[in-house]
Amino acid sequence: MHNKIIDLIIAEADELNEQIKNRVPVEAGRDAPLFGRNGGVLDSIGLVTLIVAVEQAVEDEFGAALVLANEKAMSLKNSPFRTIGSLTDYIVGLLKEDGNG
Repeated sequence: MHNKIIDLIIAEADELNEQIKNRVPVEAGRDAPLFGRNGGVLDSIGLVTLIVAVEQAVEDEFGAALVLANEKAMSLKNSPFRTIGSLTDYIVGLLKEDGNG
């Protein structure tokens, strides 16, 4: 499941890269920075755009309607939006909680 979700996020980030100036280095895979002080490349609008696209891709692939930018995500010590890997791990956890993982 991890690999499928990584592939989904990379595909959506790659599509987003066509529309933005600061590109997500998708070739870095799990380690590709997304958002935050430690090398994140997306601004808040870019992050929201990516989140919405990933939510839709996850729903299409797994039939699970997730809300990624929720209170739980915002209260975590380490943001799930730092890298493709951290976002993948967060999504896998939500799918498991939802009974889809």
